[in-house]
Amino acid sequence: MLGKVPPWLRGVSYAIYAFLYLPILLIVIYSFNRARFGLVWTGFTFDWYGSLFQNRMVWQATQNTLILALVSTLISTVLGSLLGYGLYRYRFPGKNTFQGLILLPVIIPDIVMAITLLLFYRFLRYYTGLFELGLWTMILAHITFQISFVAIVVRSRLQLLDPTLEEAAHDLYANTWQKLRYVTLPLAIPGILAATLLAFTLSIDDFVISFFTSGPESLTLPILIYSTARRGVTPEINALSTLILLITFVVVMGINMLGHPRQTPNS
Repeated sequence: MLGKVPPWLRGVSYAIYAFLYLPILLIVIYSFNRARFGLVWTGFTFDWYGSLFQNRMVWQATQNTLILALVSTLISTVLGSLLGYGLYRYRFPGKNTFQGLILLPVIIPDIVMAITLLLFYRFLRYYTGLFELGLWTMILAHITFQISFVAIVVRSRLQLLDPTLEEAAHDLYANTWQKLRYVTLPLAIPGILAATLLAFTLSIDDFVISFFTSGPESLTLPILIYSTARRGVTPEINALSTLILLITFVVVMGINMLGHPRQTPNS
């Protein structure tokens, strides 16, 4: 039988939760503060949310952020899933080295990857006249690091599958395409969906790589928040952060509810 939690351990847990969530709570509270600058509470208002929805720059940054995340996630999911399946299914010379290279975008710091991508784009721009910094260069940059995460997650999922299932399909005269379509792919769907959500989250959250590979017309929400916060954190930024938190909370709760469907009593 498990014993009671010691008081000191309960206190440490409460302190950790307070350290993690009090800053978020302060952002939400001060998004309703009437004062434009400072931490002095001068009254409750919804005006900052109204001005936020009327800000064309915010809407443009939101549109760029969604286009960047959706396009890069779609491409990286397809390519990363194929790569993960290839690493799981086939053997080829240098496979171990190739698997190690896939981990590089996951391990190396974002600032290093951002600088290398920026130099690479400038090199191509100088010799080919193409790859002018903008939304498409950001999409390519995000695909570069998203593919590794997708391939790792999908390969890990495939390695957990029972190999006798594919063997049984082969015994039933299924060819390679039929085994992939009717056996492997349905079983790998949970891993592919998890990799897709991870890639989308990484794209939405990324600032460093986006900042270095963006152009003047490719402003995203993280870049907008950073550039605005440099002049001082205003209630508009707090309101924007609150809306992002709210949308994230709704999405997470929705996914959690879909993953745990309501059980009906047996008739």
